[in-house]
This record gives sequence, structure tokens and C-alpha cells, in this order.
Amino acid sequence: MLACTAITSAFVSTPTLAQTSGQPAETGRANAPDQKPSFENQTRAPQPATLPKISAEVFADDLPHLWAMEFLPDGRMLVTAKQGAMHIISKEGDAGPAIAGVPEVAFGGQGGLLDVALAPDYETSGMIFFSFSEPREDGNGTSVASAKLVVDDNGGGKLEDVSVIFRQTPSYDGRSHFGSRLTFGPNNELYVTVGERSDRQPRVQAQELGSGLGKVFRIDASGKALPDNPFVNTDGAQPEIWSLGHRNMQSAALDAQGRLWTVEHGPRGGDELNRPEAGKNYGWPEVTYGVEYNGNAVGSGITEKAETEQPVYYWDPVIGPSGMAFYDGDAIPEWKNAFLVGGLVSQGVVVLHMNDDKVAYEERVPLNARIRDVKVGPDGAVYAVTEQRGGGKSTIVKLTKA
Repeated sequence: MLACTAITSAFVSTPTLAQTSGQPAETGRANAPDQKPSFENQTRAPQPATLPKISAEVFADDLPHLWAMEFLPDGRMLVTAKQGAMHIISKEGDAGPAIAGVPEVAFGGQGGLLDVALAPDYETSGMIFFSFSEPREDGNGTSVASAKLVVDDNGGGKLEDVSVIFRQTPSYDGRSHFGSRLTFGPNNELYVTVGERSDRQPRVQAQELGSGLGKVFRIDASGKALPDNPFVNTDGAQPEIWSLGHRNMQSAALDAQGRLWTVEHGPRGGDELNRPEAGKNYGWPEVTYGVEYNGNAVGSGITEKAETEQPVYYWDPVIGPSGMAFYDGDAIPEWKNAFLVGGLVSQGVVVLHMNDDKVAYEERVPLNARIRDVKVGPDGAVYAVTEQRGGGKSTIVKLTKA
């Protein structure tokens, strides 16, 4: 990686110099300064008293515009390129040829090939699952497909038996808020996060059980609703729905107890950390922190309602969340049991130190680049995917304790 020395220097992070321990990581002016949190540390939590020195090096560069990565059992990475390709990245950081058999995606705006997850039995089955914005006769929408990944000896491979197992409905002719992350739970249930398609006409459907916009879904490996889902016996409801009232979820991860956590994009202010629970309503667009992009109130401008859940944590101004991992490694002990969230707007990795399901401390690792995905490697290092706004090349950065 000697050729990357100049690039690497731009990513070197020294958060102990960039921030002051004990003070909030976010000091910028809120977009909605009159809105107040519902409880202590719901926003602008302090930084930890001790901040580890984190160094960053380029692991792989000159990559297509990536959206997601997943570690394979042998330590290589499977990555998705937004324009519609998958690649395998070697342990040395080299990208193999495009994998054959990826279906057509609705590329453009926020659409394209999105997340990828290995089946729980991947080592024996070779099955993967991936989400993408699917072109449809009546528009487009987020869909989930399964396939068998057959790897060849040249660092590439192909997808076999590709099957679209789940489609978010209704379709919509738009280019925004597709979500999406895929996370397998401890009992092989598949959580699928999506968006509410952004525009004012469709986004209200985040509150409707007959619509798949703005929801977390919980399905099996064939795409069917699980029998203990909260709305399977509700007339008119989509049985795959797990929770509702979400905006645009591009971050999801399980904690040490196997529970799902998500971070969703808010409006201008109002990015949210939630722990979605069965049947619960998270408010959007009727209840939210932040304001519209034009500065007006969202709806009635309320931040609380008895029928909706409060976010565990929120950001104003936003971090622009994308990608999320739970740190269970040993290489950076200060981050043990913390959530790591990619920041598109904050341009780095946000570290959330938890206590009793609340954020005790927030730490930030500045990387001077939009972070699209975050994963913990088998070596305990943290790997972050960078992107350029509007396209361009991606880089995978490796974070270690200095």
C-alpha cells in the first residue's frame, strides 16, 4: 500500500486532538433550536473521558461507487457497487472482476444496488441476499433477492438461482429514499429496512399499515411474513411489517442480545437512533425532530405524541447516517459494545457508547469523506467505505488503534 501513502495521510484521524473529552461532539447550531429533548442525553451526549487515538489507512482504493460490504468467511469482502455490480475484494485489497448474474437495477438518484448480507448458513449453502431499487412497470421500489454465490479461481464468480423474494409495495416513480439495509436476526429472521420515498404524497404512507413505505419488515428466507409478526391478523395490513413510521433507514445492526437497532435519516435535523419493536410506531412524518429542508415545520411541528415512540437518540444538525456495526472486537477495547455509524454529512464514523439502551457518550472519528458503510473485520479493525457525492470512486479505509 505504499502507493497510497499520500491518500492515507488525508484519512489519519486523531480524535483526541479534534475533540474535547466530556464535551458534546456536536457543537453546531441546531436547525430547530426551540425543540428540546425528552430526556437527558437524547441528543448531544458528551464524549467519553478517554478517547482512543485512531489511525486510518487505505485498505482498497480506485473502486467503483460502493454502497455496501460484507466479510466472507475466508476474510475477503463482498461489495456492492451502486450502479449494479458486485465484486470480491481480496485480503490484499484488490478488487476482482464483476460477478455475473446481478439483475438490472433502477440506477439514478439514490437508487441502485444497495445492501448485501450472507445467509446464516452461507458456509454450507453459499446463499446471499441483496436489496436493490427494482425497475417496475409502474415505477420502482426496493426489492430483496436471494442467490447462490459461486466463486471462481480468478477472484470473481457468478450468481445462480437468483430469485426476487420480496418487493416493497406500492411502487413509486421516484429517485429517493429506497433505504435499505438487510440484517439477519438470531433465529434466521431477516429484517429489511426501507424508506418512504421522500415526496410529500407518498411519505404519509409511512403511517399506513396497507403500505410498505417507511417500514421495517421481518420475513423468512423465502420472503414470507413470519407467523408471530405483529400485524399478520390485522385486516388490510401488510403482514411482513414489523414497525412503522420511519423515514429512510440506511443503517441497521444487531446488538449483543440479538436485538435490531436502526438509524434513519431525518429531515433538516432529526436523524434518529431507534430500537424498532414489534408493532410500534416511530412517528414519521407526523412526529419528528428537525424541520423541512426549506426551514418550515414538518406537519404540525410536534416532537412527541402518546401513540408514537421517542427516538433513543437524535441529531440536529444531522450526521447523514449510512451503514452501522456493533463493535464486539478486542482490537479497540474502548469501543467494546458500542455502535459504529457511518456519517455522510459528518464525514466520519460516529461511535455511540451505550448504557441501559441509552446513549451514554458520543464519539466521532473524522475521516474527511462521506462514509457509506461500516463493518468490523475478523481482525477487530473497523472498515469504512467512502464515497463521493454524485458518484465517482470509493475507497475502503481501515481503522485501528494507534
